[in-house]
This record gives sequence, C-alpha cells and structure tokens, in this order.
Amino acid sequence: MKHTISVLVENQFGVLARISGLFSGRGFNIDSLSVGETEDTTISRITLVVTGDDAIIEQIMKQLNKLVDVIKVNDLTEDEFIDRELALIKVKSDGKTRSEIMQIADIFRGKIVDVAPRSLTVEVTGTEDKVQGMLELLRDFGIKEVVRSGKIAISRDTKASPPRQKGT
Repeated sequence: MKHTISVLVENQFGVLARISGLFSGRGFNIDSLSVGETEDTTISRITLVVTGDDAIIEQIMKQLNKLVDVIKVNDLTEDEFIDRELALIKVKSDGKTRSEIMQIADIFRGKIVDVAPRSLTVEVTGTEDKVQGMLELLRDFGIKEVVRSGKIAISRDTKASPPRQKGT
C-alpha cells in the first residue's frame, strides 16, 4: 500500500541526504519526494510517498524520528489530507492537432504554457490520477517530455472551529 508521509525538518545542509541515505541503506524505495520551505523559513516540509506494509511503514517512521534534524513525522494516509501534483507535459503538435490538444488541456483545467512550431507544453495540477489521466490522453499525440513535481500534501483541518463570540 502507498503511504504519504510528511516530515518537518530543520532547514539545514545535509538533511535531505541523511533522509535519502536512511532509505537506501535499508533498501526502502521512495516513489515520490518533494521538499520546500514552510511558513517558517527555518523549517522545511518533505513529502514522501512510499510503498510498504504496516511493518515497513512503522520501521520507516521510527527511523525518521531518530534523525537529529527531524522535528515531526506524520503518516498522512491515516488521516484526511489534500494532495496535489504538478506536471509539465511537452506534446508533439502541428496545425492539425493543436486545437485538439488545447481542448484536452481545457477539460483537465490545464494551461498551455509554451507554444513552439512542433510542440505544445501543457501544465496540469491535480491528484496523481488526474495527471495520469491527462498523460494517457496525450500519449496518442506523442509525448516528447514529462516533468512531474511529485506529490505534495497537507492534512485537512477536521476539527470544527469554536463559534465566534459576539463583539470579537
């Protein structure tokens, strides 16, 4: 089963190398990895997608928690979360196929971000399934190149906010 793991880390030199080394040293594969600063520039969030049974995921979580620069590890798969992926897809295109590719992009709420004489580059954002669906439809035109960001995810805030009091 695929698990989406969120790791908050100190934004320090070598943290990503230590985390990827942990995975390679134990023979665990990373399906997707994305890193970026949080609202606090001294902290980064690493979003990992890994495949494994409960025992493997538990081992990964324990090992991540042991690393010095790791602040918090959360398996988002256990909770409700929102995830997105960004893809740039360069597709072969000529005058005959250009409008059809543009229609497909529009259906997926994608954007044409570059037009060249023999290609179009489409940007699409969404779930992994949405990105995969668009790729499947564009394959018939001839995909020249694909760049995917990997999954980013955030937990849903499932607790209701307390009601506001009058005058606040």
